[in-house]
Amino acid sequence: MKIILTGLTLLLALSGIGACVHSAVYTSNVEDKYPPKGTLVEANGAKVHVIEAGRDGPPVLMIHGASANAREFTFTLAPRLQEDFRVLMADRPGHGYSGRPEAAETLEVQAAQMAAVLRQLAPDQKAVIVGHSYGGAVALRLALDHPDLVDGVVLLAPVTHDWGGGGETWYNKVAGPPVIGPIFSQLVPLVAPAMVKGGIDGVFNPKDAPDDYYADAAIGLLFRPPSFRANADDMNVLQDELAAQQHRYPELSMPVVLFSGARDTVIDPSLHAGKIKHQVTGFELVKLPQTGHMPHHHHGDEVADVIRRLAADAMDQSS
Repeated sequence: MKIILTGLTLLLALSGIGACVHSAVYTSNVEDKYPPKGTLVEANGAKVHVIEAGRDGPPVLMIHGASANAREFTFTLAPRLQEDFRVLMADRPGHGYSGRPEAAETLEVQAAQMAAVLRQLAPDQKAVIVGHSYGGAVALRLALDHPDLVDGVVLLAPVTHDWGGGGETWYNKVAGPPVIGPIFSQLVPLVAPAMVKGGIDGVFNPKDAPDDYYADAAIGLLFRPPSFRANADDMNVLQDELAAQQHRYPELSMPVVLFSGARDTVIDPSLHAGKIKHQVTGFELVKLPQTGHMPHHHHGDEVADVIRRLAADAMDQSS
C-alpha cells in the first residue's frame, strides 16, 4: 500500500510539473503571437496597458468585458472613429497586459484605473466612455466616482444590476480560491483554448461571429493562468459589487445610451436594461431585436454615430 501511495503521489507531482511546463510554454507562445500594442500608464502601483487609435479630437475610452482585452475594439469601433477622435482602449486590471493592483476585483478599483488613464493621457478633457458587458459596470462606476472626466456613457449589452444569485460558472468558482485556484489555472491552457474556439458563436448568437475573431481579439491571452484567475476573481464578486453600486445610478447627470440585444443569452436584457432605464434621467435605450451579446460587431456604425453625437452635444454645451 505504501508503495502504491508513493507511486500515486509521484504521478500527481509529475502531472503537476507537466501542467506547469505546458502553461509556461503556452504563455510564452501566446504572448509572442499577441504582444502588447500600446503604452503603459502607471496607476495605483500597477501598469495599465492602453492601445490608442487616432491622435486628434475628443477622447473616447473603451472598456472591454469579461474574458476579453482591449483588442476587442481594435477591429470594430476604433476604425470607425479614429479619424475624428482619440480612441483609448484599455486592458482592465489583470487582463491583456495590465497589472493588477490590490482589490482589483472591485468596481471601484477598476474604475480608478480607467480614471488614471484619462487623467494621464487626456488631461483637462472629458471623454465619452464605452463599456461592453462587464465593462459596462466599470464604465458606470467611472461616471459615478469620477464625473469630472465623463461627457457621456455608451453601454453595450452591459451588466448593471445584481441578478439575484446563481449563474456563476463552475470554472470561475474553482479558479478563485487561493489554494486550488492556482493549481487549476495551470491546467486551463491544456483544454480551454480549443473549447472556447468552438463556443464563440454562442456569444454572438443569433449572428455569426466575425471571421478570425479568436485571433483578432487575442482571446488566447485569457488562458494564461494569472489572467484566468483575475477574470475569475472579477466574476466571483460581481453580484455583490453590483448590489452595492446599483442604487447610485440616479446620481448620473450625463447622458447614458444603452444598446441592448433582445436575443442576448449571456445576460438578461430585461433585468439590466429594464432596471437602469428607470434610474437615469438622461437615459436612451436602443433596442436591437435580432442581436445578441456583441452589438458593437454587428451594429458598429450605429454605435459610432451615438458616440459622435454625445461628443458633439458635449462640445456644444461647453462652447
